Amino acid sequence: MEELIPGLPNDIALECLIRLPVQQFSKAASVCKNWNSEITLPEFRLRRKLSGLNQPVLVMVQSMVSTVKKPEGDTALSSTQVYRLSVSDPENGSWYDLPPIPELIDGLPRFCRIVGVGSDLLVIGGCDPVTWRVMDSVFVYNFISGLWRRGADMPGRQRLFFGCASNSDGIILVAGGHDDEKNAMKSVLSYDVVKDEWITIPDMFMERDECKVVFHKGKFHVIGGYPTWAQGHFENHAEVFDFATWRWLLEDDFLSAINTSPHSCIEGNDGRLYMCRGGDVAVKEDATWQKLAGLPPGITSVAYLTACQGKLMLVGNGQFYGLHSLYALDLGSDGKLEKWTKVETTDEYSGHVQYGCCLEI
Repeated sequence: MEELIPGLPNDIALECLIRLPVQQFSKAASVCKNWNSEITLPEFRLRRKLSGLNQPVLVMVQSMVSTVKKPEGDTALSSTQVYRLSVSDPENGSWYDLPPIPELIDGLPRFCRIVGVGSDLLVIGGCDPVTWRVMDSVFVYNFISGLWRRGADMPGRQRLFFGCASNSDGIILVAGGHDDEKNAMKSVLSYDVVKDEWITIPDMFMERDECKVVFHKGKFHVIGGYPTWAQGHFENHAEVFDFATWRWLLEDDFLSAINTSPHSCIEGNDGRLYMCRGGDVAVKEDATWQKLAGLPPGITSVAYLTACQGKLMLVGNGQFYGLHSLYALDLGSDGKLEKWTKVETTDEYSGHVQYGCCLEI
């Protein structure tokens, strides 16, 4: 085997390569065939993980920002209607954009969903930003190669405002949403990223538009949402799918709150569920939700919540301000909470956030 780095044993050279930052992988993979072969192997990512070098990245469907002139002559920043994929590296505070999807020259689909699987980021569905046609497309970005590929289209009826999440085995569950006539759906699909195949899962008990899917305690949970007849009035129960029995189980009073959107509900690194409820962030202890902390100062609307290496990361804005800010809350290994810390961002990355996901690469 040729030397990966001249003059160094290959095991030492690999120790150097696995320490590369995520945004340098694609450049390193293009240096030579040997580097490309090593970096694209599944074992490379596993070696990073076992060495404690996995790097968290937050990816968001975020609008571009422009400068507008006010009637009184002053200027201000404002979110545009053009969305792209922005990436935050919370460890070093850097921000950057992912390369645009080659087939989508007018920007990301509106209301698309994104989900991370290993070193892949998937962009699923949404509306064409020009024609507003509902799309069934799947686009996959690989953080190692730095390239996009097209996945198999989502089958079945048109679907928008669905919930989706992935498990640890590269399976994505797409549930609920509404069709092209605004009818809430109870149908469910499963996508295997490696096989690039979709299969149909048994229908849920209920229609669930704008539901949230979370992989929790080894099973997919479809939380909240609302049926066609109750537009915008969110249910507080959830359905859990068991792949072993191929059946759904209904969990009543899962949210313990009436008419609460579940969009911020996530599983933390500790296996517990967290969610923004009113002006607080709550954690689910067994069957009950308990207040964990208030929202960051000045934040009244939460666009996105996720967990990352023992911290909660929250994106939101104030009542009268359109620009978004990012905050971190250290949960603490001893159970002692710290205060919210504002993550510094440039104006370029303060646009409106529609959706997000967290990957560890």
